[in-house]
Amino acid sequence: MLSASLITAFGIIYALWFVAGAFIYVALVRQINARRSTSSDALINPGSETAPPQKTFGLPEAILAGLLTLLLLFNVFASISHPSVELNGRSLVVGVLTTVGVVVFIAAFLTLRGRNVETLAGISKFGAPRAIATGTVLLFFAYPLISLADVIVQQFFGGGSSRQGIVELFNSSQTIQQRVVIIIFAVVIAPAAEEFMFRFFLYGVLKRYFGYLFGLVANSLLFAAVHGHLPSFAALFVLGCCFTIAYEWSGSILVSMTMHSLFNAMTLIVLAFPQILQQ
Repeated sequence: MLSASLITAFGIIYALWFVAGAFIYVALVRQINARRSTSSDALINPGSETAPPQKTFGLPEAILAGLLTLLLLFNVFASISHPSVELNGRSLVVGVLTTVGVVVFIAAFLTLRGRNVETLAGISKFGAPRAIATGTVLLFFAYPLISLADVIVQQFFGGGSSRQGIVELFNSSQTIQQRVVIIIFAVVIAPAAEEFMFRFFLYGVLKRYFGYLFGLVANSLLFAAVHGHLPSFAALFVLGCCFTIAYEWSGSILVSMTMHSLFNAMTLIVLAFPQILQQ
């Protein structure tokens, strides 16, 4: 009887949590649309003097974004054609170095083109405490949306979500040093690098040439695909959409980086230590 009551109470709490999350993200999208409408009106009917427009992405950045997209899709197809290849320490190090190299190259390319990366990414717009607080709140209300997508996929296709390679590698690690390296990669390096590539650069270029909605959907689809984990594709797509909405609304990449880092940390803890969740 007590168990049934607890399940009912949990269901009510989750329903309220989901409604609150959906309401908040819909409100964010509406604010983004209203802001974009205001900006369009200002361009059509310019008023008083304003600051000169910030240099944004141009054709060279679009070409670089296209090449990066092709590289990411090539990796996706390679993982699909060789699904038996397991993640190991060496491949993790190679992946880290490659990812960092791509980010450094993009940042250097933009700097040489006269683009201020700090300003374009809104790094100085939010202080660290405010970015962490905002990202934490937005991730909290994104969780029910993500979990619903995962549940729907499991209901239609059956079975639970298998673990991603990074979690299997973490569990099979024999030394504390190996686990520390994996934690640093998953919680620090990967969130910063992926948000820079997907939200700041790829989304920025897509929005510049194809509009906000197309950029939101396209970069989230690519974000989900590159993880090479089909059972989590729907949840990762929703997660990518939440990251993109948070970045577009706040104007600071630090907010989506915070969300990504916290999500990876929580996921790694729950998947690597399932006994914690059971208790």
